Amino acid sequence: MALTADDYYRQLVALLPHGPAWSVEDSNFASQLLNGFAQELARIQARADALIDEADPRSSYELLSDLERNFGLPTDCMAGIDQSLQQRRNALVSQMVSVGGQSRAYFIALAAAAGFTITITEFRPFTVGMTVADPLYGAEWAYAWQVNAQGAAVTHFTVASGVNESLSAWGNELLECLLKRYKPAHTALNFLYF
Repeated sequence: MALTADDYYRQLVALLPHGPAWSVEDSNFASQLLNGFAQELARIQARADALIDEADPRSSYELLSDLERNFGLPTDCMAGIDQSLQQRRNALVSQMVSVGGQSRAYFIALAAAAGFTITITEFRPFTVGMTVADPLYGAEWAYAWQVNAQGAAVTHFTVASGVNESLSAWGNELLECLLKRYKPAHTALNFLYF
């Protein structure tokens, strides 16, 4: 609950010692001085209240750059990618809550947190027990996997977007960068856009 300048003024008047020398009604200077203190205290209170919202990465604006720096964002591979305010917030939240993993579900959830819907195809080498209809993949395909995504992911303007952002943006550079960063080092990642 934010206190107003009037609230602070009444509190400051109540803190004054009793007596005719400290009467605010008789002294225009004392009243103006206390009013100036009250205005500044109310301004500081408003900034402190705004700091609470800034601590939440989902609504952060002024501290977003500091939060990104603390969590290693943007990564080197994302340096040339122009991101909207909401995309930056989504990437930060994803970085903060991520615990890691190597399963399909982990990578699908990682992409979903960044605003992308994907499926994953895993490959396996052809072996003697397989049917003739199965694809002929060599031994190196045991470490390959494929992300299937729409060719142009669309990020729409929201209430939380900045005023200078476009109404919609297309592209998957962010998706590729994100998944390549967290993929197991021994695997080969392919992208299929449809």
